[in-house]
Amino acid sequence: NLNSPRKAIAHHLALSPEDRKQEGIISGLSVRENIVLALQVKKGWLHNISIRKQTELAEKYIGMLSIKTSGVNQPIETLSGGNQQKVILARWLATNPELLIVDEPTRGIDVGAKMEIQRLLVELSKQGMGIVFVSSEIEEVVRCSNRVYILQNRNIVGELLGEEISEQEIMVRIAAKGDRKV
Repeated sequence: NLNSPRKAIAHHLALSPEDRKQEGIISGLSVRENIVLALQVKKGWLHNISIRKQTELAEKYIGMLSIKTSGVNQPIETLSGGNQQKVILARWLATNPELLIVDEPTRGIDVGAKMEIQRLLVELSKQGMGIVFVSSEIEEVVRCSNRVYILQNRNIVGELLGEEISEQEIMVRIAAKGDRKV
């Protein structure tokens, strides 16, 4: 039963929510504090991560994800949307998840950051991490997925694998509610 973030983290699950400003970033905290937040939850509040270790981790992910920041202590709310999203991804990558759920990870960010995040998620998938990529942008789904489930009213109405995945085929399945017979 995964009824808390701590239990989900303990089971190697991570979620990057759709609304990064309301449910993702913690305003008032620094880039460093936002990055180590989930890892601190995983370790428990009685086992504080030292500021030195927090800084090392933050610098590692700032470099790895090309987060544009003046430093680890920059307030998270002063970053661009794309860099805020990268910080949220860094937070979860620091926990070493087996399954990363990303809900609309590129909504409201610039094209450059969007491409970087898409490349990162594809690379993580190639390295063996499970990625559940939720997006309303069909071209993004085609670019980033090796399996696509088509949902309508919370029900799976179609599945596409590998070479079957195309914008046209997704649109056909949506129109036909998953049935190939149109």
